[in-house]
Formats: sequence, structure tokens, C-alpha cells
Amino acid sequence: MSEKKNLRVLSGIQPSGALHLGNYFGMMSRMIKYQEENELFCFIANYHAMTTLPDSDTLKSNTFNAACDFLALGLDPEKSTFWVQSDVPKVTELTWLIASHTSVGLMDRATSYKNKIAQGIKPNMGLFSYPVLMAADILLFDSQIVPVGKDQKQHLEMTRDMAIRFNSVYGDTLIVPEPDIEENTQLIPGIDGQKMSKSYNNTIPLFDTEKKIRKKVMKIVTDTTEIDHPKDKNTPLFNLYSMFLNIDEQKNLSDRYDGTSLRYGDVKQELFELIMDYFGPFREKRESLVSNPMHVYEILKIGAEKASTVADEVLERVRTASGINYQ
Repeated sequence: MSEKKNLRVLSGIQPSGALHLGNYFGMMSRMIKYQEENELFCFIANYHAMTTLPDSDTLKSNTFNAACDFLALGLDPEKSTFWVQSDVPKVTELTWLIASHTSVGLMDRATSYKNKIAQGIKPNMGLFSYPVLMAADILLFDSQIVPVGKDQKQHLEMTRDMAIRFNSVYGDTLIVPEPDIEENTQLIPGIDGQKMSKSYNNTIPLFDTEKKIRKKVMKIVTDTTEIDHPKDKNTPLFNLYSMFLNIDEQKNLSDRYDGTSLRYGDVKQELFELIMDYFGPFREKRESLVSNPMHVYEILKIGAEKASTVADEVLERVRTASGINYQ
């Protein structure tokens, strides 16, 4: 990452429910590392969540909980800019300005929309135009680097297309961001072996009760290999356990799998203890944050003010270039 030092990095997460191991190892831990060497802008995407989460009380609760999650896991508001998307509503104005130069054909090619409809999510214009709002999220803050998973690669490419199109009409107004895609990012398996995802109901939560977390761990699928035979390492239990180990510890686990007398129940219990030890300090910090909501709200307010300072400058530039500023 040394070549990206001091660049502005932006990412967001939807407040769609309880965090799990896949969220942490797939995105959140990576994002938190960015704040050490880059200018990190990180937001909770509650406008986006409205496309699939119509219940107002749930959205409010999830937004607050997501803020507590990020802060507990190490996001430092002194080193980064952290806010709730709707607290900087200028993003909706930029969405319209960009949408006015975005073809319907580009939206029609969005595979994410088609996938969500195939999953049974009711179609709506917010869901259809999701890539435009995502582009506005990125472009409103002069973002230079956007870390995305492979499943979000198309949306970032669409953002670039929108910025290039806008600039072709009005001159160099918007910064065209670059993606940061970790091609070797491992798939975080769920307890059933599929990708860990709330939609598959196969997650291991970070901040639930010990009893519920242990119950989830004990449900990790295993095979029926006899105890006196070597065990298959291409399994969710082995892969989840390995995420918490250094190289030497991973080799030791591999040797145990290659040997005999290994019991899956013992490995699951060890994994449960690793999870509780690893996230123990985070869980304590989260409990403190949840019990002091005014402190959390103040952090988000300050973050929104910092984000708004940048957004004001960019939007003024866009309004002037596009002729919306008519005097």
C-alpha cells in the first residue's frame, strides 16, 4: 500500500443487520487499516439500505448499531472521516446531476440489480438506480481509491464511466476514482460452506451472546471421516479456524488434520474460544458505546461536518460547471 500513501480512500457499508466474521475479514478489518496510511472516508449507507429495508425502526436501530460496530472494531474518528450517509444529503443532489447524464442502457447492464430481483427482492427505482447513488457517494468526496470486492467491481466501473461522461460535457470537474480490488481475497465460508452471508443464514456473528455464537460454531458442516483417518482441509471449519492463526499455527493445524485422532468437536470448541478471545476487547468497547449513545451521535455529527466541508466544495464546482449556478 506504500504507493497509495496519503491518497483519499472511500468506502461504505449498509446497515443491513448484525455483523459477522465475513464482514470483518472480508472488508472491515481491511478498511480500518487504511486509516493508518491514507485519508480514509467511511460512511454508513442508510440511503442505500432503504431499497431493501422499508421498516423505519429497524433502519434507525441498524444505523446506530453499525456505527457502534465500526467504532468498536477500531475505526478512529480522529484519523478518519466517519459519518452517516443521510447526514450529508448533498449526495442526493449530485445523484440527480449525474443521473441526467447517465444512459438507461448503462443501468440495464447492472448485474447486481438483476441478481437481487432474482432473489425475490421487489423492484423499485431506488434499487434500479443504486449505481448512480453509489457514484455520487464516491465522486462527492473527490475519492481517489475505492476498495471493492469482486462483486462490486462493475459498480465502480460504472462510476468511472459516469465521471468520464460528465467531464466530457463540462470539462475536468470530477475526479475519476481508481478501484482497489484484492484479487487474492479469500472467500469467507459460512457454516454451510457457501459464502458467509446473512441472505444464506449461515453467518457467525461478532457481537451476539456467547451461547448463540457457540451454537453457530458447532453447526459448521463437517464430513463423516472416521477419527483414525486424515481429514479434508478444504472445508469451512479448517478455513475459518485458519483465519485466526499465524503461519506456524496454520502448519500445526494442517499437521493435525493430516494425522489421526483429530475430533471435529474439539476443533470447533477451539475455534469458538479463539473467536471469543479475539473479539473480546471489541465486544467490551461496543458495550460501552451502546450504553452511551450521545457520545456515538456526537462522533457521527463531527464526522458529518468534516464530510460536508469536502462535499460543499465539490458540489459547488459541479453546480458551476453544469450551469446550475446561474448568477
